[in-house]
Amino acid sequence: RYYSTSHQEAESSTQNNQTISNKQLLYTTDPLTPGSIFFLPHGTRIFNKLVQFMKNQQTKYGFQEVITPLIYKSKLWETSGHWQNYKDDMFKVVGNDVSKEHDIHNEQYSHDKSEGLHEYGLKPMNCPGHCLIFSKFDRSYNELPIRLSDFSSLHRNEASGALSGLTRVRRFHQDDGHIFCEMGQINQEIHNTINLIKGTYKVFGIGEKDIEYFLSTRPEEKFMGDIETWNMAEEQLKNVLDTAAGQGNWQINEGGGAFYGPKIDVLLTDAFNKKHQVGTIQLDFQLPARFDLKYVAEDGTRDNQPIMVHRAVFGSLERFFAILLDHYQGKWPFWINPRQAVIVPVNASHVEAAEKLHKMLSGDIINSVNDISPITGYNFYVDVDRRAETVGSRIKDAVQKGYSYIIMIGDKDIKNGTVAIRTRDSRQIVNLKPEEIYEKFVELEKSFQ
Repeated sequence: RYYSTSHQEAESSTQNNQTISNKQLLYTTDPLTPGSIFFLPHGTRIFNKLVQFMKNQQTKYGFQEVITPLIYKSKLWETSGHWQNYKDDMFKVVGNDVSKEHDIHNEQYSHDKSEGLHEYGLKPMNCPGHCLIFSKFDRSYNELPIRLSDFSSLHRNEASGALSGLTRVRRFHQDDGHIFCEMGQINQEIHNTINLIKGTYKVFGIGEKDIEYFLSTRPEEKFMGDIETWNMAEEQLKNVLDTAAGQGNWQINEGGGAFYGPKIDVLLTDAFNKKHQVGTIQLDFQLPARFDLKYVAEDGTRDNQPIMVHRAVFGSLERFFAILLDHYQGKWPFWINPRQAVIVPVNASHVEAAEKLHKMLSGDIINSVNDISPITGYNFYVDVDRRAETVGSRIKDAVQKGYSYIIMIGDKDIKNGTVAIRTRDSRQIVNLKPEEIYEKFVELEKSFQ
């Protein structure tokens, strides 16, 4: 498996993650906002790297990113079915001053709260908002598939007793995507998503044998639509799983589907043998019908309803972050490490040379000669340890903090125009020119090492 099994089973994943986080200053929480994560600067660096990585993959796979509102009137959630099927897991948002709710759409304000005209819901998912975007314009078959991605924060009212570190939270982010397509395009779109899932996990050292696929079918009670449509959707997903994941490489989770459609859940197991649902692919015939979404077909007919595919690869970024903490045990690969290198000047006379190297390795953002830094280029997280401690003490501290590379500068290095560099895991020292180190760092980032 891709994870370590050297830890005592008694130690939970959450406790272990918090121990690493406290040592590396990655995230914190507070009782004033239960189930919500404060990502500290180093944790934010990792989080942003994950988001940027996925944004690039989304672009490659034809997605267009959108930004959608966090709150909507209850009318939207009634249309989508969430108010009827998901209300207990949502947060209501109500303004204290009802006079601020003016009649912008000729709605007559009513003091009858049951009408819900001025009651809002904090979004637990992005799909209804993406349906609104689709509905705003006349759509044609030539546009399909339309692929929308969204990284907005989501809120779900999880029971306080169920909250657990990064893995079970109330506020989280998804690498969310929705595909509006025709029936004949479903197979290819789901194939593409499974390929992206396998390719993404491979970057993090997670092989295909470590990925579990489950087809979650129609729930027994709370579901929308007719059974015949559900059966057709489930058959579509079975066929794709047989070809993309391989026959016999997936299981059925009876009754585990969302209320609006069946889904493929992707599970990974952490270092403590606990399974986590990460990626997901959900087929939805219901929301397009409830929002009356239409497009013009090739034959000119206008009454054509698209199929909606919900998909995520990381799933909850917070949960994926937790899995990576278990996976790497704080020893982050260079490309995602919030501490990529530290420069250790031998004594105070070498600090100036260390500062010069720091500026060069930090890249274009800091190194730019212009007042405004560029938005592209390679930029690395490099620190200088100027403390009046021994070199050995500072190197030991750098290893404990998880720096990928430790660079030392002394008289000999300055004279030769090179610096001594080693990794956190090996004491073997190599002498390289500053330009060679920068090129090395670029290659490591390009190859996700």
